[in-house]
Amino acid sequence: MSKTITLYENMRTVVYVPFYLAIQRGDWAEMGIDVSVQTSPSTPETAQGLIDGRADVSWGGPMRVMLHHDRDRDCPLVCFAQVVARDPSILVGREPKDRFRFDDLVGQRVGVVAEVPTPWMTLQDDINRAGVDLAAIDWVKDQSMAENAAALRAGRLDVVQIFEPHVDALVQSGHGHIWHRCAARGDSCWTSFYTTEAFTKNQPETCRALVRGIERALAALHEETPANIADIVAGYFPDLSSKDLARMIAGYRASGLWPRNTELPVTAFVRLKAAMISGGLISYDAPFDRLVTNFPD
Repeated sequence: MSKTITLYENMRTVVYVPFYLAIQRGDWAEMGIDVSVQTSPSTPETAQGLIDGRADVSWGGPMRVMLHHDRDRDCPLVCFAQVVARDPSILVGREPKDRFRFDDLVGQRVGVVAEVPTPWMTLQDDINRAGVDLAAIDWVKDQSMAENAAALRAGRLDVVQIFEPHVDALVQSGHGHIWHRCAARGDSCWTSFYTTEAFTKNQPETCRALVRGIERALAALHEETPANIADIVAGYFPDLSSKDLARMIAGYRASGLWPRNTELPVTAFVRLKAAMISGGLISYDAPFDRLVTNFPD
């Protein structure tokens, strides 16, 4: 008999294709677990729902786990399995730009992702590491990605930091040009599973089954053509054509967004944590062993 668990989804995005692929292919079912995916009503509810037992596991950024531990050193949340390894945000400019450097942003009007904090945290960290003065850039930090894309089209912004599908829409319409894929910084544990420490201890085989299932999906994601992957997950993106979705999947895959191995490495964790600290989002230097649990076979 399959073990049933409730898995919270925070937002629908092309970035999370591996999870939708695991559902559609039946990868978790083959591992003996019946995964009921529910949309979390809010980001605060995701963590509280896990703590209170309304959900068993969520997928999302380890940033959230760091943030909760920063506020409560006794926080029971832990994360496991790196599923999205790199930053999915992309810098798109109104004019073409070859051989991008971060100092190309100086004097530009730049709109950054406002929906979640991690893209700005990691971008400002990259810019600081490049020795560029953040104050020399005209930032817009209070608009959604859709609003930033519209502002780029209208000429009110010079560069925007956005995810797919906004990137592809701008490029295909001729209103935008890819300057920089932020995935170039390397692995920074963008998305993992997270749950309570008690759940990992009480149900380690369930956690292993989640990991084995998502590893099957990731293997298929790297082996199948983007067109085939797009056809499988198309139902999750009714507003996108399969051709457009395949192009987005191909771009993300080529940038190394999705790993082949789900082990969450300490180097990626530290890189993400350093960005959170340098951006002032957290101050607690949370130990890797306290926040991360890996489930090797």
